[in-house]
Amino acid sequence: MIKTLNTLFVTMLGLGRLPKIPGTYGSFATIVIFYIFFHILDLSSKIILIVLIVIFIFSFFAVGSHIKDNENKDPKEVVIDEFIGQSIPIYLYEISHGTEKTPDEAIIFYCVCFVLFRFFDIAKPFPVNFFDKNFKNSFGVIMDDVFAGLYVVLSLICFMVLSSYIIQ
Repeated sequence: MIKTLNTLFVTMLGLGRLPKIPGTYGSFATIVIFYIFFHILDLSSKIILIVLIVIFIFSFFAVGSHIKDNENKDPKEVVIDEFIGQSIPIYLYEISHGTEKTPDEAIIFYCVCFVLFRFFDIAKPFPVNFFDKNFKNSFGVIMDDVFAGLYVVLSLICFMVLSSYIIQ
């Protein structure tokens, strides 16, 4: 029973078992979940942060348990790491502006985050590749996606700074 629940958690209710591109499915599901949380259910950002922290911490144990007896230490069906990495830029976007965001603005931003996250997760620039190559455990599985998410944040900050100079 516990092993089944753990598998459901790390595969995001089985989403990671879909063929071909499970990481992309996990990332896309994350933007849908966050859109629902922030723009339909209007949940408090503090509640969402607490849930994210719990998921982040529990993921180390869940992924470690899932890959313990697996020869492949980063199996494609594990997509909770995509959820965590994709959550970073979206959550920071939602809490960074003091103004209300229209649903259309959020959709556009979420799509940009999705594309950038998938790019960095697949291209694996340093230090994303460092965690992917050097840590064959739950730490490596999760942290490469955390750093891919941080690259998205860094890219968006650079874009905002550069565009502010161009627009002036």
